[in-house]
Amino acid sequence: MDFQEKLLFTAFLILAVATNGTQADAMVTGTVFCDQCKDGQMSLFDFPVNGAKVTLTCADSNGQIKMSREETTNWFGSYAMRLDGTPDLNGCSARVSGSGQGSMGCGEAAGPPQNLRLVFRMFDMEMYTVDPLLAQPAKPMNQCSGSSNPVPSPPTQHESPPPSHLPPFAGLPPLPPLPPMPPLPPVIFADASACPYQKWTMPEYKCYWRGVNPETKVAVAFGMAAARRYGTDMTLWNGLHGRGDPYRTLLREGVTALLNSYNSLQFSYHPLGVVQHMNWALMGSTRTVLLTALRFMRSNSGAGNVTCKFTSCE
Repeated sequence: MDFQEKLLFTAFLILAVATNGTQADAMVTGTVFCDQCKDGQMSLFDFPVNGAKVTLTCADSNGQIKMSREETTNWFGSYAMRLDGTPDLNGCSARVSGSGQGSMGCGEAAGPPQNLRLVFRMFDMEMYTVDPLLAQPAKPMNQCSGSSNPVPSPPTQHESPPPSHLPPFAGLPPLPPLPPMPPLPPVIFADASACPYQKWTMPEYKCYWRGVNPETKVAVAFGMAAARRYGTDMTLWNGLHGRGDPYRTLLREGVTALLNSYNSLQFSYHPLGVVQHMNWALMGSTRTVLLTALRFMRSNSGAGNVTCKFTSCE
């Protein structure tokens, strides 16, 4: 157990004792991600799912269900189940059991269930974690590699195609040319790329929006603290146009950092890191808001040595 985990568990213990005395209970926590490639594993395209339904089930030695609980994930894709007392959670597992409002269409199917892991026990209190659960859309996204219908390879120079018994199509007019194929969505940049907010508002770069879209609500992308500050109707597109106020500047640069993090593997922030720093800033002082906005702005500008890798989508 590293220092951060020890600090988390100590804080959890102090909070539990302060609020509930020495009452025994158990806590089960975890996160649900959208498995956009439907390959049953975490990938670069996956993101936390809000509104996913998670079911905890416990079976006895005969396979009979002895306990079942259901919880819904929050804006960060996380869930927490509190169980009174210290029940026997051996043989318990959690799985994605459905989708709800806010799940962004990622709940048609689900990945495998995951078993509980005990990470903390003290004073009759227990804390369990579950490895990431996967929710899946109806179809895999286009950027995913692999295909269930592979195209047969053409005949080699030593092979000849099967003979045709059809007469030649003499005298028929030539076929009209096929319409041009639409451009493929861009792949995630393997090297560093950082683009300022002005680039994200240009229509020729609209194909680089991934994970979220311009109409995604700020409250959905960043959580409860953002909902209290910016309301529930503010969209990411509106947030990109904020200026003249520390909190609107923070939102503009935070949205930009989130978009950059979804598009570059080497961007300064991971998507969850952007959300985390946004919430820390919104719960802090105005000085913290300004400092966080400046750090986001520095990363979004490339800090002097990283350029924007965008090319026109059209």
